[in-house]
Amino acid sequence: MAEDKPRLARLTAIITQLQSKNILTARNIAEKHGVSIRTVYRDIRTLEKSGIPIVTEEGKGYSLMEGYKLPPVMFTEQEANALITAAEIIAKNKDQSLAEQYNSAIEKIKSVLKYSQKDKTELLSERLQIRTNVTSEKTSNYLIQLQSAITNYQLIQLEYLSLQKKKSQRKIEPFALLHTQDNWVLIAHCRLRKDFRAFRLDCIQHISSLSEYFEPHKMTLQEYFEHKRKIWESTPDIPLT
Repeated sequence: MAEDKPRLARLTAIITQLQSKNILTARNIAEKHGVSIRTVYRDIRTLEKSGIPIVTEEGKGYSLMEGYKLPPVMFTEQEANALITAAEIIAKNKDQSLAEQYNSAIEKIKSVLKYSQKDKTELLSERLQIRTNVTSEKTSNYLIQLQSAITNYQLIQLEYLSLQKKKSQRKIEPFALLHTQDNWVLIAHCRLRKDFRAFRLDCIQHISSLSEYFEPHKMTLQEYFEHKRKIWESTPDIPLT
């Protein structure tokens, strides 16, 4: 009977994984839970027999049948506390769109907490303080919109004021977002410069999502960093701008 408990927890975790991903491979599941591929096959059959409509795509993996909705996932006390802590950290973030959207999401998450958890999360919220650099008044409000543009490969029209107070308009292909030194930075392919550039979100004056889409860039963020590292190493005497 003791062996059934870890398996039950694993089956529940697999359902959660299926909810959060379009395609989940047997290897993904096996590596996450430290079990064999054969065990994963057995777990999937068990879930199917219990009525979970899992679709098996040959050569790809598993997914949930489109349109199927599972009941809300219940959180442990530790998971709920982690979410509340994240909420406090994000509330201090300089991008207002991120804070607003996360607050909206966290309210929905709180609605599915058990009553015994709600009192504890409220207490934790009152006893938690996240300090950050409050001397900088710069902020932004474009993170959420840019995240959407990255995932939808949507072209963006940008009005930008550089740190040198130079104004410019750019059409860009958003690629990635970094958070560094209390600022968000957008990595994007600039059609004006015909190369990748970094844009601080707190320097963006206005953005517009255009009805035009671009071809996905055939590289990962890590490959981008590696490419830039090689350029910097080959031109050590040229100062960064």
